[in-house]
Amino acid sequence: MERGDRAGRNDQEDRISELRVAFFAAKRISPAKLAAQIQEDGFSCLQCGECCSGQDNSVVVFPFEIRAIQAATDLDWLDVVSPPEEGEWDKYGYFHTLEWRVKKENDSCRFYQNGRCSIYPVRPMLCNTYPFYLDNGILQRSECRGLGGKIEPDEALRMAERLIKRYITEIRESIALLERYRDFERGEAGKSGRIVVHDSEGEHRITGNKVMDEIASIASLPAEAKASSHSRSL
Repeated sequence: MERGDRAGRNDQEDRISELRVAFFAAKRISPAKLAAQIQEDGFSCLQCGECCSGQDNSVVVFPFEIRAIQAATDLDWLDVVSPPEEGEWDKYGYFHTLEWRVKKENDSCRFYQNGRCSIYPVRPMLCNTYPFYLDNGILQRSECRGLGGKIEPDEALRMAERLIKRYITEIRESIALLERYRDFERGEAGKSGRIVVHDSEGEHRITGNKVMDEIASIASLPAEAKASSHSRSL
């Protein structure tokens, strides 16, 4: 094993260890205390749809959530989600990226139709807990006009329980991704027409110029140009 490979593997194992500590800490979070914080903040959905649309709208989904949406809609995998535009190229010209995003149409979630969510019963956990999320076990808030609204104690508790479930799932999915992740030698952008998406199930390989062209367009990466060094931290 090369020294650089060994160092990378050690970093990966250290990160997995940190996530396992966070996992057990997450299971000790008190739903009642979290609900009290949520109720103090206040929240009431205005059904404005702002969280479902806009250029910055991006909903990360896990494989099991994608399959739930597929079961409810009879859509193919790539009709539900797209690979993110952030990533790196390997020495063979394949584009590598992490996890999945709900597919968008005209800067809106493709499932936001006629002012409503068409997959509401199986909507992703990120949507089901918006505008709240947990970061290192601490309650955080995304921008939302509904913050400060009245929320009943029972609904605050349900939100707290969903948040804890989401947080634990995010940690579990991150551990699985890292355990299955295989690093690669970086290179220049190419024309292979293949995308490799790394997620908790391993590597999903997508072949087809249509998908690759879409990624190259969004990322503003000319086909012959060297890819940017942007990568998501593992």
